[in-house]
Amino acid sequence: MAIKFNLPTYLTLLRIVLIPLLAVVFYLPWEYANLASTSIFILAGITDWLDGYLARKMSLETPFGAFLDPVADKLMVAIVLVLIVQQDGSPYLALPAAIIIGREITIASLREWMAELGQRAKVKVSQLGKWKTTAQMTAIGFLLYGQDVIGIPVKTSGYVLLYLAAILTLWSMINYLKAAWSVFGEG
Repeated sequence: MAIKFNLPTYLTLLRIVLIPLLAVVFYLPWEYANLASTSIFILAGITDWLDGYLARKMSLETPFGAFLDPVADKLMVAIVLVLIVQQDGSPYLALPAAIIIGREITIASLREWMAELGQRAKVKVSQLGKWKTTAQMTAIGFLLYGQDVIGIPVKTSGYVLLYLAAILTLWSMINYLKAAWSVFGEG
């Protein structure tokens, strides 16, 4: 079976390529590095939305694309959270970041295991997961930028949203684990 490349897949691959670029720009000794890093992160977010939209709208969904899209998302989130925590060094930032990264690993593993058992539908993406993702991505963007804008405390807002995302992360993880619970005892 050949892997099919199409526009949505190329957009997902672009998102993966943007990760090391974001990391390099993040560390540049340049006063606008935070703005450039945030812009790259926003561009990656746009490609995430656009690849899914185009895949559905143009009937370009492929098994490879379905695999690669969440991998790209999780790589971006985990790496950018590590960059932000490394820069800040605060345990108050490390805690929600660790919860989010730990949940992503747990749920990705759970979904893989459930798929092997033919039970993937029990752990499909939920509305709660979408809210978590929105809070998480907004928080990361705010924390990457980190400077107040017209009196709005962007970094503080990022912290609040990251804690909200961590709470939603735990809540959604519990829901996924409950949905899979009946399968745990089998086999």
